[in-house]
Amino acid sequence: MTKGNLENLLIQCITEHKESVYRLAYSYVKNAEDALDIVQDSIHKAFASSETLKSTTSIKSWFYRIVVNTSLDFLRKQKKIRVFDENALELLSDGRDDVYPNIDLERAMDELPPIYRSVIVLRYFDDLKIEEIADVIKENVSTVKTRLYQALRMLRVKMNDETLEVQ
Repeated sequence: MTKGNLENLLIQCITEHKESVYRLAYSYVKNAEDALDIVQDSIHKAFASSETLKSTTSIKSWFYRIVVNTSLDFLRKQKKIRVFDENALELLSDGRDDVYPNIDLERAMDELPPIYRSVIVLRYFDDLKIEEIADVIKENVSTVKTRLYQALRMLRVKMNDETLEVQ
């Protein structure tokens, strides 16, 4: 396949899955600007390393893997930066509250370790099949199934705990 054809396929893949890729990046960083930066870096990395793509049939999972790795790299770099506490953020805020349709689920997802959060996001928010998730995160299918089961169990426990606290 020529480089031009490969680039056209990559452009088509990025265009078709731009919302899903953004959602995936956002699920890691929880910040719109950072998620956009990650998507942009991922697109750059994809074009720079397009010759490493072995098969054009796996271009979607290959690009998702780049997004996941770029997100994880970003998070590793952010650990070196001091995070504001909630009191400092309230002083900096403009007084408007964020509106979340299900804040308990949002919090429970935030508390999941990244390996479990990514499986949940890829399966239920990006609607990938188990085999596709395995390809994206470079794990075997049984590992993905186990992580998915464990993540759902952790979410269920966390959601039940929060419900009990409210009552």
